[in-house]
Amino acid sequence: MTAAVLVMAAIVVLCYLVGAPISYGMIAAGCAYLVLSGVSLTEASAAIIGGVTANFVVLSVPLFIFTSALLNSSGMTDRIFRFAQLLLGRSRGSLAQVNVLATVVFSGMTGSAVADVSGIGVMSVRAMEDAGYPKDFACATTITSAIMGPLLPPSIPLIIYGFLSSTSIGALFLAGIIPALVLGAAHMGLIGYLSRRKRLPAEPWFGWLPIAVAFFAGLPALIAPLILIGGIYSGAFTPTESSAMSILYVLVVATFVYRSLSLREFLASLRFAVRQTGAVTGLIAGAFLLNYAVTASEVPNTVSTFVLSITRQPLLLIFIVSGFLLVAGLVLEVIVLEFVMLPIIVPIVSSAGVNMVYFGVVFTLVTMIALGLPTLGTLNLVLSKITDTPLSGIVRQMWPFLGLLVAGLALVIFVPWMSTILPQLAHLQG
Repeated sequence: MTAAVLVMAAIVVLCYLVGAPISYGMIAAGCAYLVLSGVSLTEASAAIIGGVTANFVVLSVPLFIFTSALLNSSGMTDRIFRFAQLLLGRSRGSLAQVNVLATVVFSGMTGSAVADVSGIGVMSVRAMEDAGYPKDFACATTITSAIMGPLLPPSIPLIIYGFLSSTSIGALFLAGIIPALVLGAAHMGLIGYLSRRKRLPAEPWFGWLPIAVAFFAGLPALIAPLILIGGIYSGAFTPTESSAMSILYVLVVATFVYRSLSLREFLASLRFAVRQTGAVTGLIAGAFLLNYAVTASEVPNTVSTFVLSITRQPLLLIFIVSGFLLVAGLVLEVIVLEFVMLPIIVPIVSSAGVNMVYFGVVFTLVTMIALGLPTLGTLNLVLSKITDTPLSGIVRQMWPFLGLLVAGLALVIFVPWMSTILPQLAHLQG
């Protein structure tokens, strides 16, 4: 390992320790590598910019972020929540289960798990607190839901994975559906069990008529994901085009059907999308720079040769990689891990014959679980701070949910068909 690589790694670690934005640290580290290794900055910038612009799938990132903002500001998400809340009423912990549905459905669209828990997650925690739920329990359920969310389309982490590993985005979107549904159902079942033990509040039952009214009132909002996914798999448009179509559909429904989107709310959504896109773009720019440096230094070849000399057994390799990612995920966001680690990991697992669509689901779930690990997990720290909830309480409530997530990860690893059956039925092999 060269001195330039060591300096690059040291700068990233130092920026993390002093609390500097990780995107700034990555850019500084990448530039230091280029200077120390004598690489032409013009050549490097051309390669990095060309890598982004050569693949139009990256353009879907800001568009899906804007879609998420419009869904929230127009009240379309509220209509879905209301239907779910009425449907699940009467059972203990039903509001927490609605929180699961809400966070799972809309997590992953902003490109940042921290943004998910800081936005829709905070609103869910406050709603549960107002209904009489312990705040630390509300935080724990929200964190777990945000971890599972990026398995469902449209998921920016899956889009970035497909871009970097040359894997079909459509196949990845289908691959995450069954694992996400299984984990979501198990999560809701665990909440029901814990709610009865803790005697948490139960929502009142309003009868079937209000449920039917809420369903038809929310039907245009419920159709949005179906149009998005159906358009991709019917071949009507690409994932990038689907992100633009999703904006158009939400604008039409919110403006002409619900009439719930004012110019002020539209501009507020646009400002949020621009800010969030700027943050994600900063991460992508820094990660691309590190990606270039790591590839130029031949670190992937060195690591791949070393690991494959130890074992070529696919399951063992996946467990080794997963263990490393769990540790690295305590420090880095998912998108950063994808850009920095996938150039190293993909040659290893592909050489062992691992299906890259299946591995995409495993990779995403592992890196998301790392964000919620007690006590250093980023999601725990962020939600504790912005909701003014003691970290110790959140960690205490997280253990049952963490056990569920680890069991779910093991199930996804040992039962590959959960991730591959839908892409195979759609004739999308990756």
